Amino acid sequence: MTMVNLEERAKILSEALPYILKYKDKIIVIKYGGNAMVDETLKQLVMEDVVMLNSLGMKVVLVHGGGPEISKGLKAIGKETQFINGLRVTDEETIDVVTEVLAGKVNKNLVKQLNLAGGHAVGLSGLDDNLIEASQINKELGFVGKIKAVNTDVILDMLDMGYIPVISTIGSDDKGNIYNINADTAAARIAGELNAEKFIAMTDIKGVLRDKNDPTSLMKTINVSELKQLEMAGIIDGGMIPKVQCCVEAIRRGVNNVVIIDGRVPHSILIEVLTDEGVGTQFK
Repeated sequence: MTMVNLEERAKILSEALPYILKYKDKIIVIKYGGNAMVDETLKQLVMEDVVMLNSLGMKVVLVHGGGPEISKGLKAIGKETQFINGLRVTDEETIDVVTEVLAGKVNKNLVKQLNLAGGHAVGLSGLDDNLIEASQINKELGFVGKIKAVNTDVILDMLDMGYIPVISTIGSDDKGNIYNINADTAAARIAGELNAEKFIAMTDIKGVLRDKNDPTSLMKTINVSELKQLEMAGIIDGGMIPKVQCCVEAIRRGVNNVVIIDGRVPHSILIEVLTDEGVGTQFK
């Protein structure tokens, strides 16, 4: 190893120190999904990043979706998937598959991967200790829910014991009905209820681009007051609108630092949390 490499490593470590101190004992909520969840190499890197932050004294909460796995599970039983305005129509048969896949297969696989990476993870769903109280959005969508309340006691207990909570986004009502909850919406709400210091939403794009055809036009910082104008200009549209709305919700609920990052970039979480430049689009 050359002296130059050693100097570069020392510079990286010295740059990271202020952020390690800044986020020590603070809660960071990460919404995990997209390509980083499907690609096994990227998944391993994400797990390593989460364990690294946890080992540095940060309280990391991982909230995940699992749309592709749900679709695969439905296909296996010969059931077609139907969407309305981007939300999966969820009848009784579908919610059984959603529960089995999200709270079972996907959640436990992530717990296993985190533990293999050296962490101490525990799997939770919105059903545990009534973590996510929900109600039906409308009859047309079936068992698709909106969040009424988030009960954070079980999450805080796990964090205090040094665990990494891994949360699947299903919820229930007072009649015992189970609902599929949008993972972005749930993650932002959980971040707010936990008074998280930072909320990271992982996506399959670099962030908000001023010109969608120019990956170098990343907007590194956006003020919430600019959003309407950006939507009218078509800079924020399509699938980015609900993601941005979730970021605004997290800010409205008191999260200090909210950012959308590109989950396709290896170690994007570490770059965002521990470097001066960060990665993605930050909302203020």
